[in-house]
Amino acid sequence: MFEHRSKPLLPLPLFYRRLARSLCLGLLVIVFALGVGMIGYRSFEPMSWVDAFVNAAMILSGMGPVSSLQTDHGKIFAGCYALFSGLAFFAILGIIFAPAVHRFLHRFHVNEAKREAKLPDKP
Repeated sequence: MFEHRSKPLLPLPLFYRRLARSLCLGLLVIVFALGVGMIGYRSFEPMSWVDAFVNAAMILSGMGPVSSLQTDHGKIFAGCYALFSGLAFFAILGIIFAPAVHRFLHRFHVNEAKREAKLPDKP
C-alpha cells in the first residue's frame, strides 16, 4: 500500500486520496464497533436504541457508560466491550494516521538519501 523508501514521495493529490481512504476506513471501523456495542447493549440490557447508542459511544470514546447496568449479562458484555473498545481505539488511530506518519518518515529517508549522495567519498 505504501511506497518503498527508495521510491520518491507520492505527489500531494495522491497522498490526499490515500489520506481520505484511510479516514473512510477508520470511520467504517468506528461505525462497526459502535454497531456491535449498540446491539450488545440492546440485547443484554433493557435499553432503547438511543440509550444503547449513547452507552456504546461513551465506552468507545473512553469516557465510560452513562447509565448503570442492571443485569449480570449486561455487565459482562460492558466489560468485554470496554476491552474491545480500548484496542479498537488504537487500531482506529493507526488506520487514520498511518499515511501521514509514513509520509513524514518517507520524507526523512528521502532527505537523508539526498544528503548522503552529496557527501564526497572518504579515501
